[in-house]
Amino acid sequence: MIRLAALFWCLAAPALAQTGCRQALALGLDVSGSVDAREYRLQLDGLAAALNSAPVREVLLAPSNAPVRIAIFEWSGPHDQYLILPWREITDEAALIDVIATLASTTRRPAQPTTALGPAILTGLGLLEQQPTCWKRTLDMSGDGKANTGTRPQDIPDGAIPSDVTINGLVIGHDDPGHDLQISELSAYYQNYVVRGPQAFVETALGFEDYAAAMTRKLLRELASFAIGSATP
Repeated sequence: MIRLAALFWCLAAPALAQTGCRQALALGLDVSGSVDAREYRLQLDGLAAALNSAPVREVLLAPSNAPVRIAIFEWSGPHDQYLILPWREITDEAALIDVIATLASTTRRPAQPTTALGPAILTGLGLLEQQPTCWKRTLDMSGDGKANTGTRPQDIPDGAIPSDVTINGLVIGHDDPGHDLQISELSAYYQNYVVRGPQAFVETALGFEDYAAAMTRKLLRELASFAIGSATP
């Protein structure tokens, strides 16, 4: 965990000015071997579409002296975590457009095909350590499979997760009705072993084609759970 956190300290942008921050939101995207090239593009474009949707834009751009900060990374094998977007403060429409453009221009990098969900969670926690002054800190983990290498999510002790950090999950299933049981099992796996913290929840996407809609629902639930405005927490 220390090595991963140190790596992200080096990759991240210079520290943001310590203005008010109502929420730090780190998003981890699954790019393991079960995600093909088409699904990879659907996932990144789906996140961009969710961030650009009218209701999410309204929440992110609501007048406030304490904006939201966003960081995005992709993950697969135990040593394959790549920072797509260092911490970015969404202070205005230009900042949000820049985030969306970054997602649109991102291309896949070579990585191990395995699903190292535990190390990915530790990477996200390392990112959130960089935002200790934010009123709320959230890790948003997307995935279409169970961990099959590296530290298991259930082996990360509760003590390693700060009490003000919430880990939510977005399970990506399949649009074939015959996979309903698989979706149910994966949702239960995330509920039991991945999500942690205050008001943690699991959202479900019925295939990568449904990712944008599911991410929109998830972002609205995460962002709307904290009062927007200039008041202190």
